[in-house]
Amino acid sequence: MPLAVTEIFYSIQGESTHAGKPCAFVRLSGCNLRCRWCDTSYAWGHGTPMEISEIAAIVLRYQCPLVEITGGEPLLQEETPELCARLRGEGLTVLVETNGSLNMDLLPPGVIRILDVKCPGSGQQDKNDPKNLERLREGDEVKMVLADREDYEFAREILVLNPGLCGRNAVSFSPVFGKLAPGDLARWVLDDRLRVRLALQLHKILFPPDARGV
Repeated sequence: MPLAVTEIFYSIQGESTHAGKPCAFVRLSGCNLRCRWCDTSYAWGHGTPMEISEIAAIVLRYQCPLVEITGGEPLLQEETPELCARLRGEGLTVLVETNGSLNMDLLPPGVIRILDVKCPGSGQQDKNDPKNLERLREGDEVKMVLADREDYEFAREILVLNPGLCGRNAVSFSPVFGKLAPGDLARWVLDDRLRVRLALQLHKILFPPDARGV
């Protein structure tokens, strides 16, 4: 079965611990959430059907060792694990960003899973699958997008309820672009001595904030 694809492009990785690296991106179509601050709502549609071999061929043309599968929500498509395995088989480092509402263990070993834990500002915090925090493997990462102080306190409580999380996995707090001042978030993190990364969306600094394919 083909996958529904919104776009495939080559750019600078803007988030996670891989921020700043050249990266090939495969943006799959469809999402089961409707976050208030979503900046990729254009991926909610049906997309273009593409075979795994076709996707892999395009990615390999970029001659880039790092690839991210994103969305939308990649785990909505049952062929996503097979795509990951194919790209891993080509010797690539594969990142998958998931919205945290579905079981991450559907993805094969060796894939770096970036778990997006939804905060109240998204309007989707009740869709979080709390078991995903238990499913984290070495090398996986956690991202929390924060729109305001309420979101920060929610995210901080996640750390309190999961002691050792920051020691096992990279945890990033990312301010909603144009909504929460990065300096305010930085001060809160410093005041509370949190062991998290302040993650700005590098691609929105390098390129126009509403640009696609970057």
